[in-house]
Amino acid sequence: MSYQEEFTRSIEQPEAFWAAQARRIAWYREPRRILDRDEQGLYRWFGGGQLNTAYLALDYHVQQGRGSQPALIYDSPVTGTQATFTYSELLNQVARLAGGLRQLGVERGDRVVIYMPMIPETVVAMLACARIGAVHSVVFGGFAPHELAVRIDDAQPKVLLTASAGKEVDHVIDYLRIVDAALAEARHPPSACVVFQRSFHRAALRVGRDWDWDELAAGASPVDCVAVEATDPLYILYTSGTTGRPKGVVRDNGGHAVALEYSMSAIYDVRPGEVYWAASDVGWVVGHSYIVYAPLIHGCTTVLYEGKPVRTPDAGAFWRVVDQHDVRVMFTAPTAIRAIKREDPHGQLARRHDTSRLRYLFLAGERCDVPTLDWARRLLDKPVIDHWWQTESGWPMLANMPGLELLPIKPGSAGKPVSGYDIQVLDWTGRPLPPNQEGIVAVRLPLPPGCLPTLWNNTERFFKAYLTDHPGYYVSGDGGYRDEDGYFFITGRVDDVINVAGHRLSTGTMEEVIAAHPAVAECAVIGVADELKGQVPVGFVTLKVDSQLTDEQLQREVVALVRERVGAVASLKRVVVTPRLPKTRSGKILRRIMRSLAEGEAYQTPSTIDEPAVLEELADSMRRQQLPGALPQTGEAT
Repeated sequence: MSYQEEFTRSIEQPEAFWAAQARRIAWYREPRRILDRDEQGLYRWFGGGQLNTAYLALDYHVQQGRGSQPALIYDSPVTGTQATFTYSELLNQVARLAGGLRQLGVERGDRVVIYMPMIPETVVAMLACARIGAVHSVVFGGFAPHELAVRIDDAQPKVLLTASAGKEVDHVIDYLRIVDAALAEARHPPSACVVFQRSFHRAALRVGRDWDWDELAAGASPVDCVAVEATDPLYILYTSGTTGRPKGVVRDNGGHAVALEYSMSAIYDVRPGEVYWAASDVGWVVGHSYIVYAPLIHGCTTVLYEGKPVRTPDAGAFWRVVDQHDVRVMFTAPTAIRAIKREDPHGQLARRHDTSRLRYLFLAGERCDVPTLDWARRLLDKPVIDHWWQTESGWPMLANMPGLELLPIKPGSAGKPVSGYDIQVLDWTGRPLPPNQEGIVAVRLPLPPGCLPTLWNNTERFFKAYLTDHPGYYVSGDGGYRDEDGYFFITGRVDDVINVAGHRLSTGTMEEVIAAHPAVAECAVIGVADELKGQVPVGFVTLKVDSQLTDEQLQREVVALVRERVGAVASLKRVVVTPRLPKTRSGKILRRIMRSLAEGEAYQTPSTIDEPAVLEELADSMRRQQLPGALPQTGEAT
């Protein structure tokens, strides 16, 4: 079936379409209803169905005779460690840890917070919770104590799972110290902590609170899977909120499993038994969906990588993993590719490795500029597919779907709507816009399976944040447009639109132009307050290592380029060259903090920032360019 035929069927006959997809997974009890609404008006998928996500990810494959197949490859250049776990081996570890959690009093519906690095035990922890029907909430390893405490208080877990330490390129993160501080602040601390001791940093355990991971698991009896309702929550994943209080995105069991199984074949075109690698972190939604659950539910071998795209040891690290582990489909963020391109612009390190068996490189997490996509395509000589989704959706909303039909790739576009997503571009009054007019990207309700049904213990906020502004739609918060061929172009968050002398301009459009300059490795554009025009854009760029341009030459050329391709109305006159751009650990550029720095305002350093020292470098760069860049004294984000 062609893409268009499948997509049309999913929109015109959603219940029949998703009923067919639901038959691809093993249910304990078949759903009695495919789609309905509960007493709060929330859409719910597969009501009356019972299943267990850990069973689908492990037990099912062992029962089908695939127990000796590798399920998980752990590759850690920061510790010099590699290990492979078969489906049978992973199942044994999960069942024993689940037994240990049961001994600590964890039952179906209880919450468990997981605060851990990128190690196999983190995957075991997630699946162990799913096995007994507990709701896990993974908090990104390295979050500051306050951020962890806020999430603990919202989820109110019975147990917290952690490790003694995390390992970065050049330093060790003392996880238990952070946990101690978070629990001292939290109003609802868990009754027990389970600590996995890492060999390079062993922590002193607190008597009466802490349990040694290995001892707990070794002394526990393996437990079987617990049947849960399709509409029961599998996990809570917190995403930033505008109020300072994170939003707890809920993921259910049934819709999640059905959607992820469908996505692995239809979108990523990967087969059971093949190696799939999402180069992300389990603390983010990509790690939940495409490091842990989707590859294992689909019967693939998944790669868990504890390292960086560069500096572990160099910009050839990703290609070494692809070669060594026979990766067939890879997924990462554009930021990672830009970092590699910056360090190895001519692909010399890549040519040391055989990437010929790789079929596709998928990119998501932020806008992918055309030069980066083109560079990766030329380097790999494979389709490079940009696609778009969010923590809230849990799986792609826009994509090219080569598992159905590989459509022509339009650089700059995140593709066409994925099956089940009726995506529209709306004006500010909520009316759909015609092609090539930029507006608010929204999805007509109901959302397909796998998307958030609500927020944890806050349905009112769920409606207010996503459904109230334009009734009948889920409002994504992103802006963009659709071309005459049905391809969507995401231009960035709606609040990244700046108003220059009454003209609404997309910073994403300007970034696209700046990124096309041959000396630019990475860029960001922000709007800075201006007395005359309200706001004016300022560009920030990092240069490729082989660039010979002076800062003044680069500014002249970039300003001319934007004037030529966007127009004089853009009013871009200032370009700041800086060594690095401030980013979160998941690769998103911290534009709001950049704006505060540029305007000399106080700000709070978020605990999600990858390297805080970057802010000082950026402030120095701004001062050289005569922007305020005062770098006020800051504290941790709330």
